[in-house]
Amino acid sequence: MKKFQVTIHFFMDDDFMQALPEHRQHIDTLIREGVIDLYVVTMESLQAWITFTAASKKSVEKYLRQSPLFRYWNYEIAEIFVVDGPYYRLPVLQMN
Repeated sequence: MKKFQVTIHFFMDDDFMQALPEHRQHIDTLIREGVIDLYVVTMESLQAWITFTAASKKSVEKYLRQSPLFRYWNYEIAEIFVVDGPYYRLPVLQMN
């Protein structure tokens, strides 16, 4: 499996807010299934970033299209070459 970073620019209206709970359920399911590693949204610039584990860009797009908020998005999918951080490393051993 590969890692992909999705950058989303979105707009909002009343229908967007109505669809938000269903969208959150979709995201929660993908997180539980190990498809989404990270989900970040900023209201300041109306952007979101999602890190996916998937076989291909087409697979990622399929997951994106399942969201009820999909019609509000302009997005870019990029395959990640390197992923590093504390969550991707072995825990530090604590000697007693």
